[in-house]
Amino acid sequence: MSKRKLTRDEVTLFPPFLIKVFDLFSASNKEIYLVGAGVRAILSGKAPVNCDLTTNATPQETLEIMKDFEPFYENDFGMVGVPVGEEIYEITTYRSEKGYSDFRRPDEVTWGKTIEEDVVRRDFTMNAVLVDINEVIDIVGGIEDFDNGIIRTVGDPEIRFGEDALRMMRAIRFASTLGFVIESKTLAAISLKASLLSKISRERVRDELLKIIGSDYPAEGVRLLINTGLME
Repeated sequence: MSKRKLTRDEVTLFPPFLIKVFDLFSASNKEIYLVGAGVRAILSGKAPVNCDLTTNATPQETLEIMKDFEPFYENDFGMVGVPVGEEIYEITTYRSEKGYSDFRRPDEVTWGKTIEEDVVRRDFTMNAVLVDINEVIDIVGGIEDFDNGIIRTVGDPEIRFGEDALRMMRAIRFASTLGFVIESKTLAAISLKASLLSKISRERVRDELLKIIGSDYPAEGVRLLINTGLME
């Protein structure tokens, strides 16, 4: 695990409501971290929007902590939504997962107690970097991969894609959106597991395809879809 303090410039990128969320959870003696696209935004010098956060608070505890902001909880995956103007902040309890019979959603979800439990079930290393009000925490080498423009799964790529087959299209979408390169073992696993995409609903496949076509590098995205067998 590596840690570093946030720079003053990075802290100034925090939206006021994100700071409020950190303060509210801290006052309740609960951990909470920004993850995913919000972290990528900060590392790129941009303000995060529609923030995704992870916490050791249970969904019921999160609902209580955020009770003044009309939170809602309508799923089995520990995600509490909080409307913030036109945005939605998603605050999800640390969790571990088992069984993916539909190749998309876990059959069993167990609330976790540590960030390590939560990080190892995530898709790509760059999406597993954590940020709180003071520091950046990197358990799986996500900052180095992000800085080098590399998309790599957390752990065995064949396992990650077997858990959620849509992750294969997400890898290509990130590559075509960010101009990144998919790491060789991750790319090989996409070709190996490409047929699993047929298990995913056409609506979800369509959404990812449209994002690839609308990205900054659509030709590269389509080339990857063809070369890996996903286009078929």
